[in-house]
Amino acid sequence: MTLASRQSEPVTCGSEYERLHKVLLCQPRYMAIKEVINETQEQFKEENIQVKRALKQHQRFSRLLQEHGVEVIELQPQADYPEQVFTRDIGFTIGGQVFIAGMATDIRQGEEAVLKNWLQQEGLPHFQLSSGPVEGGDIIVNGRTVYAGISSRTNEQAITELQSQLPDYEIVPIPFDEKYLHLDCVFNILSPEEALVFPKALGEQERQLLESRFRLIEVSEEEQFTLGTNVLSIGNKKVFSLPVNKRVNQQLAKRGYKVIEVDITEIIKSGGSFRCCTMPLLRG
Repeated sequence: MTLASRQSEPVTCGSEYERLHKVLLCQPRYMAIKEVINETQEQFKEENIQVKRALKQHQRFSRLLQEHGVEVIELQPQADYPEQVFTRDIGFTIGGQVFIAGMATDIRQGEEAVLKNWLQQEGLPHFQLSSGPVEGGDIIVNGRTVYAGISSRTNEQAITELQSQLPDYEIVPIPFDEKYLHLDCVFNILSPEEALVFPKALGEQERQLLESRFRLIEVSEEEQFTLGTNVLSIGNKKVFSLPVNKRVNQQLAKRGYKVIEVDITEIIKSGGSFRCCTMPLLRG
């Protein structure tokens, strides 16, 4: 399929690393740690989120995406949803369809309806998964293979339903230590051959599987806490990453990646970074 024909499609996504053309964001206007739902938030619940700083950081991230040729579409933030900045979790694009997630925690339930209403208004193809909780942070796409994290946010029933909707895909369940929230907090694919991984979160069988398929770049425990795996690839080996994750960034640069460093440390207090803040609609 040519680039022109891909761009004429309403949505399409076949990987984590092909050129990103269109992405869905949501400003952290009402961001707050109102109910602790992960270990990162537990660390920052007292100081909470400085919303003005989070907004400034998010706006710079959005501006840099646009400067690199990515069309940014923003969902309207709503006061009822303090985690709405993490658009990746509420939906994910595989092939030519957006899948609407089912949020596992009460504080995030309802974000799916905002996404669904927008998709309907835009006339974009979508399917709402309903057999169990599933969040986009647990879904990582690599061609016709989808790695699906089994976590406190995504269960096996939801993965079975996803497989029924994607009969031509290989869905690979990846159980991991649930305290690390989502699969993309411990594993992220950079190219057909390379991936970032925090091996401590995975069992021996899962580590061996990933080692057999990718050249793995290991992330330290310190940089896992600052979400070193949760980078965003925008194509042509360009990757958004936090300046604080110096070792990860050095390893990426060593392997020929152009690292675009942006500080969104106010946002990561709530447990998500660049990948979590972006829901690709058009890649290829």
